[in-house]
Amino acid sequence: MAPRRPLALWILAYVATLRHFVPQIRDRAALMSEMRSVLTGRIVDSYTNIQTVKLFALPEREDDYARAALAEHTATFLSETRLITLMNGTVSVLNSILIMSTGSLAVWLWQNGAVTLGAIALASGLAIRISNMSGWIMWESIGIFENMGTVQEGVGTIARPHSLVDRPSAPALRATHGAIRFENVRFHYGKAAGVIDNLSFAIAPGEKVGLVGRSGAGKSTLVQLLMRFFDVDGGRILIDGQDVAAVTQDSLRNQIGMVTQDTSLLHRSVAENIRYGRPDAPMEAVVAAARQAHAHEFVLGLSDPHGRAGYAAHVGERGVKLSGGQRQRIAIARVLLKNAPILVLDEAKEARASPARTRQSAARAWAEVACKWLAAGASQIILQPSASERSCRMTAAKLTIILVAYVTA
Repeated sequence: MAPRRPLALWILAYVATLRHFVPQIRDRAALMSEMRSVLTGRIVDSYTNIQTVKLFALPEREDDYARAALAEHTATFLSETRLITLMNGTVSVLNSILIMSTGSLAVWLWQNGAVTLGAIALASGLAIRISNMSGWIMWESIGIFENMGTVQEGVGTIARPHSLVDRPSAPALRATHGAIRFENVRFHYGKAAGVIDNLSFAIAPGEKVGLVGRSGAGKSTLVQLLMRFFDVDGGRILIDGQDVAAVTQDSLRNQIGMVTQDTSLLHRSVAENIRYGRPDAPMEAVVAAARQAHAHEFVLGLSDPHGRAGYAAHVGERGVKLSGGQRQRIAIARVLLKNAPILVLDEAKEARASPARTRQSAARAWAEVACKWLAAGASQIILQPSASERSCRMTAAKLTIILVAYVTA
């Protein structure tokens, strides 16, 4: 038993070392991942809003903002590095003790005639091999648990349970006419009261309705409830007699075409962006939709640094290579091509601050799109509030259109 004692003692000490250091390294890795996310987020935030930073001439403040996150990240990194270095040093000491004790014991046994020189060579070789393997196991353990810490930090964000899920065996929405009904709808964003309380109204097939109100009155919230981005706190929303909460979310949103307040595009070609709601659409249909949205002319003049032009040109992240009005027209073309039975046009941010004459032109463009859509019998909700607004009543065939236009009094 005596020759085995150094190895048994070493195994106990080695396992105790791993149990002591590895969990701490895992926790430090999770913290460092969080600090890395904070640092990256601050840098991206500053670069994304670089125009605002320059407008207020505050680059030093943004430098300090990012530098503070960098200091926290560095401190966490050094803390983890100290633990790894201390663990590595402890294992190295244990390995040295193993080799020395094994060699000393083997020589003592040989002097007493208990073992041969071959046994000494074998024991010494095994001790050296074990020490090398222990170093490999240590670094692999560190790598595994570092990754576990990083994954744990990310899983906390991406693996949260969804509160908005389809009911078991929920059917697909069948929107045959496009009739919309809100019945005693209540929604408060988790608060005790406010926003929407017992709201009821109906939109008939082929009807166009404008929702008018001050900023924050809940107009866009109604659209989000219709799209079921949130579940109502009370009441229900029906499309052709079907509760939107009882059908699948994908089928619901496939039946609604929407141009949002914040018009952003994918970092892809113009054609891919217009086709997004109808990927199998032929190029002729893409061009026709762009013409309807008055986008065809400027699209033909587009190009990117890779030599792609026209509908093949890429628009940059979120469409940054286009103006706000151009992004809006591409978004309108995308919705026109989708040809859903229900159309929702939320107010465009770019239109808020435009001059009165431009606002009138934008209003006419929206009205033209609405007329074309109504000719196909679609239901529409157009949200365009303003502090100085008036409703423009227009007629298209037998349909009455109410457009809330950006017109100064």
